[in-house]
Amino acid sequence: MSKLVVSTFLTLDGVMQGPGGPGEDDSNGFRHGGWLVPHVDEEFGQIMADQLTAATGMLLGRRSYDILSAHWPNVPDEEGGALINGMAKYVATRSPLTPAWNNTEVLVGDAAQTVADLKKCTDGELLVQGSSDLIATLQRADLIDEYRLLTFPVVLGEGKRLFAAGAAPANLRLTAVSSTPAGVVYSVYRRTGDLAYGTVSPNA
Repeated sequence: MSKLVVSTFLTLDGVMQGPGGPGEDDSNGFRHGGWLVPHVDEEFGQIMADQLTAATGMLLGRRSYDILSAHWPNVPDEEGGALINGMAKYVATRSPLTPAWNNTEVLVGDAAQTVADLKKCTDGELLVQGSSDLIATLQRADLIDEYRLLTFPVVLGEGKRLFAAGAAPANLRLTAVSSTPAGVVYSVYRRTGDLAYGTVSPNA
């Protein structure tokens, strides 16, 4: 059974929308596309390379698939194209899609069910990149095993957030944390079980 890993870029106020550039996701009047770019450095690149090398497959929503499939087939092998283009890719969508990007399988239907089935019939690590709407569906279905978060020293005050209303309550354990020279904090959280509760004693 595969481990489902969400790797995402976040602002300090939890926004994950449009990190790579204007036009990437301008829905709901979002005006801050490209907020990630000024903080990219060599160490950030290495973190991403390590994540992609460890993954056995990539899981994408329809919008993220359209963005990545328009870019990566044109990237030279030595600049990461061989790794990304050769990797198994899965697209969760409610409408039929004829994929032009090689090694792509389309999962048509309710993502909570199609992804649950995909986890059962595959091994290794399925890496979710971008795909905020898909992530929200996976959170509600409690299918995410690990979060790898790159938090940037930026506050936007608006935009789609990683954890929105409807996410299944859960306990997470911090398993790794580091930072880049540009001030990006990389943290890894693993799902450990149902949310625990307690009471703070006033005499403690």
